[in-house]
Formats: sequence, C-alpha cells, structure tokens
Amino acid sequence: MEREQALKIVKAQLTEHRYQHTIGVMETAIKLADKYGEDVQKAELAAIFHDYAKFRPKEEMMQIIVEQKMPTELLDYNSELWHAPVGAYLAEKEAGITDHEVLDAIRYHTSGRVSMTMLDKIIYLADYIEPGRRFPGVDEVRGMADADLDKALIQSMKNTIQFLMKKNQPVFPDTFNAYNSIVKNSGG
Repeated sequence: MEREQALKIVKAQLTEHRYQHTIGVMETAIKLADKYGEDVQKAELAAIFHDYAKFRPKEEMMQIIVEQKMPTELLDYNSELWHAPVGAYLAEKEAGITDHEVLDAIRYHTSGRVSMTMLDKIIYLADYIEPGRRFPGVDEVRGMADADLDKALIQSMKNTIQFLMKKNQPVFPDTFNAYNSIVKNSGG
C-alpha cells in the first residue's frame, strides 16, 4: 500500500492532533528503520496504522477483544492498551494489510512483548520519541535511540513502568516481560 493511500485511510479515523502524531511516528520510524537496517516500507506502514483504532468506542474494542479471542486479561488493564491489538485486527480486516510483521508491530506498540523483533522495537520507540512528544525523560531516550536501540527501549519501558507505578496504576504483564527480555538479551 502506498503512503498516501495509507495516510488517507488512517486520517479518517483520527483527530487532527493524533494525525500529526502519526506523521511524527512515521517519520521517526523511517529514520530508525534506515539507521538499524530494517525494512523502511514495513516501518512506514506499521507507523501509519499504529493508532488506527485509537478512537474506536470502548464497547467496540471490548467486543473485538472477546470475539477474536485476544487475551481477555487486556480488559483488566487500562483501555489505552486496547487500541494496539484491536488496531492490528482492524488494519487487516478493513485496510487489507496482511504482512504479519507489520501487524505484530501495530499489535505490540503499547505493551511490547518478549523477543520483540527489530520492527516491533522501532514502532514502539518511534511512538515514544516522535518530535511532538513532550514529557520528562523523552529527550534522554531520543538521544539513546540514536546510539543504541535496545538501551533506548529499556529506558523508555523503565520510564513507562515507573510512571504507572507512581500513579498506582497496574502494569500490563507483557510490558514487564518485554523489559526483562530486552535487559537479558542486551546484557543489562
């Protein structure tokens, strides 16, 4: 699918602010993919569709999670997590994306997972560090991403986990498991 067609499909689903975020994620993902030797077209497509389901009604997302036999434990955690797996499902069903690497990068861009692929890592980080993001620690992670993708990923997950813990919010197990997996595989 060409960039303009993908952007047109996604723009209809997003607010203007979220569309601008998506452009930032796309541009960041392209840069990271080029730097780290990942397929640039796959990174671009996954980035464009990463928030495809962001503004779907919660009821619709819940229904898809149950009907498609996604892990129902998702429903026990913040609904902000839901748009990633639901978005992967809808990107396939509505937009015809069939590349499983692209769909997985969309599916895991909020939680991470054990044994993340390079594409998974790029989309997760691009979403975290795109130029429009402004929050404590993001500049540090941006700098790290330029030098070492895994170190940047570890720091971004650490920041997210600490943020949730400070707010007394539960942390989805996949995020802890992703963090542990990356730390173990990168040598700490």
